[in-house]
Amino acid sequence: MNDKSHLNFVSYAESFLDKHGDNYLGVGWTKRPEDADARYKVMLDVVHPGTHGRVELLDFGCGASHLYEYMLRNGINNISYSGLDISEKFLSLSKGKFPLIKYHHLDILEGEDALPDFDYILMNGIFTSKCDLSFDEMLAYFQKLVLKVFNKARIGIAFNVMSKQVDWERDDLFHLPFDVLASFLTQNLSRHFVIRHDYRLYEYTTYVYKQVDFQ
Repeated sequence: MNDKSHLNFVSYAESFLDKHGDNYLGVGWTKRPEDADARYKVMLDVVHPGTHGRVELLDFGCGASHLYEYMLRNGINNISYSGLDISEKFLSLSKGKFPLIKYHHLDILEGEDALPDFDYILMNGIFTSKCDLSFDEMLAYFQKLVLKVFNKARIGIAFNVMSKQVDWERDDLFHLPFDVLASFLTQNLSRHFVIRHDYRLYEYTTYVYKQVDFQ
């Protein structure tokens, strides 16, 4: 994988928007819109229920800001939302809908100094597809990006990948074994992580915390 291979994900994501428009299909999800909502709920559950006050959250790879729309529909008002994307097309769409929201246009792999810290950073759908990358190339990209993002989180991060506990695997999706993930997290990020495999989709979501004292 060369240093710019991840930019192929931008054109891949934008192709769904061009084809389907501003809806769940337009950000690359399939099946049913309620499946996208299930992901948003699980992602937001990274915010510990014992947390007091308003928290700052970054939607990393925010796309069309559908996570924020989910928050508005469900009256989630204890979270200060910001978005980040490297796609100018998606950011233009999001800014048009929500001009008062702070959006960041940068590639964190090129330099994270311009990005402030957040309490929580969510990466929904960033690692589910690997396009034409090999598993090893995608794993290297995943590890590099997660390390960068974790450094910008004060409390924790959440991300989803495809599960290995399926009837069959698609070659273009990133099916990450639990043991490979756990070893990487323990050795490089934190021992404080939760793997969520308790919702109906063929994926799992992981929360990684810097510490577990939420009192």
